[in-house]
Amino acid sequence: MTSRSDNNLIVEPVARLIEEFGKLPGIGPKTASRLTFFLLRAEEEQSRALAEAIQAMREQVTLCTRCFNITVGEICPVCASPTRDQTKICVVEEPLDVLAIERTGAYRGLYHVLHGHIAPLEGTYREDLKIDELLARVRGEPVDEVILATNPNTEGEATAFLLLKDLAPLGVRVTRLSRGLPTGGDLEWADPDTLGSALEGRREL
Repeated sequence: MTSRSDNNLIVEPVARLIEEFGKLPGIGPKTASRLTFFLLRAEEEQSRALAEAIQAMREQVTLCTRCFNITVGEICPVCASPTRDQTKICVVEEPLDVLAIERTGAYRGLYHVLHGHIAPLEGTYREDLKIDELLARVRGEPVDEVILATNPNTEGEATAFLLLKDLAPLGVRVTRLSRGLPTGGDLEWADPDTLGSALEGRREL
């Protein structure tokens, strides 16, 4: 993160924070240093508020016991809403994908968050995902359609193929987002119009 000469110039608490910031996705050494020195110059209240927000997130946020989206409490707001369509489940890889789909306003069903995708080279296998929990929901809830909204990349397609294989014996309709999404992209980066069109134009598998 820092060179040996830098380590001789930066006091340990500052160097430690730079190192921790550098572990975050998308944060390089320069950005980590800028964030650290910004907080060093900021009012104490600002640094304290950041620390308290992180601590509160770790202590209060958990996973919905039904769909495994992030929530505060046992059930997330989507699962608890009586206005959502209980017959449809949209399967996504990450909680951020739920936010992306909700921004479209084109979907009013339920969700199921896998928390990852099939990627043997990354050490992620079927048992690491919330697939068995999805199958249990399809068996036990009045579901007539499962929408596979995994990302349109190699890992997402492999995950969708595995899900289709597991869901086929259950007799539920299985659909996939249409090809309006760019291949190799992530749902969280798709604009609402494109993602909404992909939902509306989903195809049968």
